[in-house]
Amino acid sequence: MDDPFVVGIDIGTTKVCTLVARVEGERSLRILGVGIEPSQGIRKGTIVDLAAASTAIARSIEKAQRTSGLEITSALISLAGSHVASVNSRGVVGISGGVIDELDIARALEAAQAVAIPHNRQIIHVIQRSFIVDGQDGIRSPIGMHGYRMEVEAHIITAAESTVENLRQCVQAAGVEASQFVLNPLASAEVVLSETERTMGAIVCDIGGGTTDLAIYIDGDIWHTMVLAVGGNHITSDIAHGLRLPIDQAEEVKKKYGHAVESEVAEGDVINVRSFGQEGPGQVNRRELAHIIEARVEEIFQLVLQEIKRSGYDGLLPAGMVLTGGSSLLPGIRNLASSVMGLPVRLARPENLVGLTDQLHSPAYSTSVGLLHWAMLMSETGLVRERRRSPKGGFLDSDKIKDFLRRLLP
Repeated sequence: MDDPFVVGIDIGTTKVCTLVARVEGERSLRILGVGIEPSQGIRKGTIVDLAAASTAIARSIEKAQRTSGLEITSALISLAGSHVASVNSRGVVGISGGVIDELDIARALEAAQAVAIPHNRQIIHVIQRSFIVDGQDGIRSPIGMHGYRMEVEAHIITAAESTVENLRQCVQAAGVEASQFVLNPLASAEVVLSETERTMGAIVCDIGGGTTDLAIYIDGDIWHTMVLAVGGNHITSDIAHGLRLPIDQAEEVKKKYGHAVESEVAEGDVINVRSFGQEGPGQVNRRELAHIIEARVEEIFQLVLQEIKRSGYDGLLPAGMVLTGGSSLLPGIRNLASSVMGLPVRLARPENLVGLTDQLHSPAYSTSVGLLHWAMLMSETGLVRERRRSPKGGFLDSDKIKDFLRRLLP
């Protein structure tokens, strides 16, 4: 990726979104190409029909190439699905020269990866959290420090190898090389999470069509990740069953009249729907629709809360939850989330976009835009780079290897 163009392909359950952007200045992107295509052959974030998924991805890429006027040869690919798992690990090394250098950190991270990972899984991200040097913990950047023994705390994200290879094969069928896979909530966090929220402690909750993706950030680093196999399509399915509607009509009703809190809907509101077996349209109380939606959305947030408690970090999230993804557009969902979680909740979407951005100012495209930011950080070195604030408020420019260790690459 020697040129100033970056490409991200968000392969979701409901849509495939290919974005092409030019890097302008230090941290600015101009969107040049957009290719949005309804997903086919993808369920709960995983490929279930290789040919159909390949066709949808190829169409999305073709649209992006046509609008940008550029040929796409490689791209960052989003990854989700219940097959994604994470584990925390520690790596310990001795410091031979007495002064810690980049090689020592690389050796420590390599030692942290020596955990029992089944042969059918592969490492997607290795995330360095903090270091312990001769018993002193909480060290963020130990390079140049004196010491004899160093430990690194690492968060390792793995995925099913077969699922990853199926995704790679679908993308390659369209003539594009997958340069790296990026977990959905990590991409979304790049555009929706503020530095203050990262430091204070917050959870990114990306509710898509087939999955709900979670990432917990504390002290500026990622501490826990999880993908739940439940999302907006389950709400649509509930509406279809409850009101006896075809799936496409249930989706339309959800988007047009849906509300996540039954008590916030006026009692007299009615909507016209045509159920199975009816010759003409019938009327349904909008509160009945809200009742169906509220039950499922409440269950989703109960599962999220359960996962946060299981992680053990539930008391470390004063900044609350940042809600994004297409299903977060549902009216009333923020209030319901705050009520169930007992945390402050805000809705977030991509902002400060330049170029072909008409459709992208929506929570549904947080992951898509986040992939571009990720690719931008990689564009110059092939590694993810970041500038980090020093305690005095200036900037500490990390070299390539430190940047590699600071953010997430296996």
